[in-house]
Amino acid sequence: MSSFRPVSEQLAYLRKGSVEIIRESDLRERLEKSFKSGVPMRIKAGFDPTAPDLHLGHTVLIRKLKHFQDMGHTVIFLIGDGTGLIGDPTGRNATRPPLSREQLDANAETYKAQVFKLLDPAKTEVRYNTEWLLKLGYEGFVRLTAKFTVSQMLEREDFHKRFQEEKPISVHELLYPMMQGYDSVMLKSDVELGGTDQKFNLLVGRELQRADGQPPQIVLTMPLLEGLDGVQKMSKSYGNYVGITETPQEMFGKLMSINDVLMWRYYELLTDATVPEIEQMQAEVAEGKLHPMRAKKDLAKRIIADFHGDAEAQQAERIWAGSHSQVMIEVPPETPIASDVPLTDDLTHEWPTLSSPQRPPEWRDLRPAGAVQRNDQGELLLRVDKLLVGAGICPSGSEAQRKRIAGAVSFIFYEPEYHVRPIHGPTYPLTSVPFKTVVKLGKTMCKVYISGRINE
Repeated sequence: MSSFRPVSEQLAYLRKGSVEIIRESDLRERLEKSFKSGVPMRIKAGFDPTAPDLHLGHTVLIRKLKHFQDMGHTVIFLIGDGTGLIGDPTGRNATRPPLSREQLDANAETYKAQVFKLLDPAKTEVRYNTEWLLKLGYEGFVRLTAKFTVSQMLEREDFHKRFQEEKPISVHELLYPMMQGYDSVMLKSDVELGGTDQKFNLLVGRELQRADGQPPQIVLTMPLLEGLDGVQKMSKSYGNYVGITETPQEMFGKLMSINDVLMWRYYELLTDATVPEIEQMQAEVAEGKLHPMRAKKDLAKRIIADFHGDAEAQQAERIWAGSHSQVMIEVPPETPIASDVPLTDDLTHEWPTLSSPQRPPEWRDLRPAGAVQRNDQGELLLRVDKLLVGAGICPSGSEAQRKRIAGAVSFIFYEPEYHVRPIHGPTYPLTSVPFKTVVKLGKTMCKVYISGRINE
């Protein structure tokens, strides 16, 4: 009896989060071959040790390696200490300065310590491509480079763009895809994983394997993970990253700041949850059975537990709750209005009574992290920009700030008497809770009710 799970089950799990599989029919065929023979496939992903620390964006590929490992296959964590001397030109509009051998070696050691928080070290091959690149020799090098033309290399998008813009392309950069492809030949990989920006390099590996008489590897590309802002890819240079060596408290706070749409993206790419499990959670949120805040907290704990353990993840949640969850913000669906006339009774009669914890069923809870905070004096402050983004009125904090400064934001009050207060500052003092108002931006408005209940 095979030790592997059924092929259809493997394929469904391995497909999760992927952008492209070249070709999926080939992957199914090799999975079936492994299932029948009991011989695991060889799965490769390479990482150049160009920085000392990894962030969650890097772990997308590592987790997909783990998924193959969970299915019983052999995973190869390839440290590109040889290709790192060149520096991957992917996405670069200028030549990357090469790192020293000492820097590469030091970074490689930290990589090994970090990746084994996800991968099983007993079931992982750790390889360095200097094992074969340094032995290639002059003749081998010439024979390898003779398999490709300069025009083929210039088909690569970033090279082509730099060529058109008359920006320099160093000869050693043109070698990078060939060196990465040669890794696949030497490792006899069945599957190579990479980001969507690596597709050209991965396809070079297929060609070199074919030329060597090997079955060409299957290429599985994964998306580049969006950072905390939900816009730019996760990067230290953008400041929108979560480092896997950060403290559990730092990680939890950062993860709680993401929007609800990005939350599901992180569930898909940064956890081992299956597609049916994620779809079930989404359905429960839509039906009101699961609060988005609860789902986001569970996401943060899942991720943190992988790198720091369950106990630290639970403690991080308790610390975060003590400093961020003093109030709840409830917002009904936004309602466009045709003019700037005062709101009528039919827009205000559904306020929840202050003596009751119940709220109208059509209201939805909005609990954006950091929208309500205490200052050093213990006073509650409503952060206006956070509220506007969380309520869906503004797409980003910068847009909310621009609208607010321009005088487009107002709070409308009905008690003790009707009045409109323009909001220009970044915070609004909450002298007491419960607090209720109507937030108005141009011709869009929504009701906001801030209770004194603690978030669950």
